[in-house]
Amino acid sequence: MERNTGDYIVRATAAEAQIRAFACTTRGVVEAARQAHHTSPVVTAALGRLLSAGVMMGGMLKGEKDLLTLQVKGDGPMKDITVTADSHGHVKGYAGVSDVILPANGAGKLDVAGAVGKGLLCVIKDMGLKEPYIGQTMLQTSEIAEDLTYYFAASEQVPSSVGLGVLMEKNNTVKQAGGFIVQLMPYVKEQVIDRLEQNLNRIASVTAMLDAGNTPEQMLGFILEGLGCEITETRPTAFLCNCSREKIEKVLISLGEKEIQDMIDDGQEIEVNCHFCNKKYSFSIEELEQMLTGTRERG
Repeated sequence: MERNTGDYIVRATAAEAQIRAFACTTRGVVEAARQAHHTSPVVTAALGRLLSAGVMMGGMLKGEKDLLTLQVKGDGPMKDITVTADSHGHVKGYAGVSDVILPANGAGKLDVAGAVGKGLLCVIKDMGLKEPYIGQTMLQTSEIAEDLTYYFAASEQVPSSVGLGVLMEKNNTVKQAGGFIVQLMPYVKEQVIDRLEQNLNRIASVTAMLDAGNTPEQMLGFILEGLGCEITETRPTAFLCNCSREKIEKVLISLGEKEIQDMIDDGQEIEVNCHFCNKKYSFSIEELEQMLTGTRERG
């Protein structure tokens, strides 16, 4: 299930490779997630921010089969958000509770921090090794961008600036979504840091830049102004779930004989939803019986 609507990610370097940067526009990705999960505006904003971050952090992966999972686990009414991205621009994700409604925050904006609550940010990178890399930090603001900025500094020792945003239409569809990640290399010079900070202090929010018609390239142009920004790669991005009937069947078989027998004894077909895209898969009693027979033969 791939839906592509012109969303893409750009990668860049600046200041003679003392800076690396990413920017993306993800309106279609976030709208696809909203439609799949029927999310409320505040959940769309929270999930959309993490999907945008996932797209860019997926772009940092080096291996063809590398996978990245981002988890925000909070004590707020949304409970958690999970996003998975690969190195090819594909991303998928869901929220623990999709229909949270909260009043606007003090700034009159969607209260993402209130929906998330206090908790943890977990980053899992599966790079085909025996054990995946797992980094975990406390949520700092629960607004997601600042939490990732803190994660990069604390867990990966890479000074970074992360900007993420989702702007909703009055009918609660997604108007704009996207973000940027700017990272300093170990050998960065002081004057480069000073100029970057000046630029970051001057720019508008991600959603304001996108809503003014700016592309990811133009966003990086503002952020890296005077630092010799050079776009090195452009890649489309899409909401893509690789679930299938066969994969769901394997999950059911892995539950074991007793669980399958209990489902059969209930006398009704079962319906299984994919967490990531909400697609429904139905299995009849007959199909469950075939699974049970196969399990016993293998056993």
